[in-house]
Amino acid sequence: MILSEEKLREVAVTAINELGTKATPELVKNIIEKSLEKIEGAAKETKQTQNSGRVILTAFGINQPGVVSSISQSLSDANCDILDISQKIMQEFFTMIMMIDITNSPKSLKDIQDDMNKISESLKVKIYLQHEDLFKNMYRI
Repeated sequence: MILSEEKLREVAVTAINELGTKATPELVKNIIEKSLEKIEGAAKETKQTQNSGRVILTAFGINQPGVVSSISQSLSDANCDILDISQKIMQEFFTMIMMIDITNSPKSLKDIQDDMNKISESLKVKIYLQHEDLFKNMYRI
């Protein structure tokens, strides 16, 4: 993890202020190390949350051969598990909703979204990929 000079300075000043007149280089160092461990732990937890769980994919546009195949292949390449899929063709329009587990994927949600954006552009369809927590917490506000 890389911290900005400003953030590192902030942690050091906080440590010195906590210790007051008892501040020694060794005590300040110990407090800074503990603070950095907390920051790193929070960063890892955030990353795990972003790379775990289920996401909802919605896709729609003009129907054409290869839409489901392209999306499914990309998800397979990212080691994602399709838990549920619903697809409907309404005249010339294509719609699809997928529930996907990304827990085992080496890619982040952002990377998978970027992959879907490339497919979206090449097939001229709209694809949205959102973490299920967004839907769960939407009504809490």
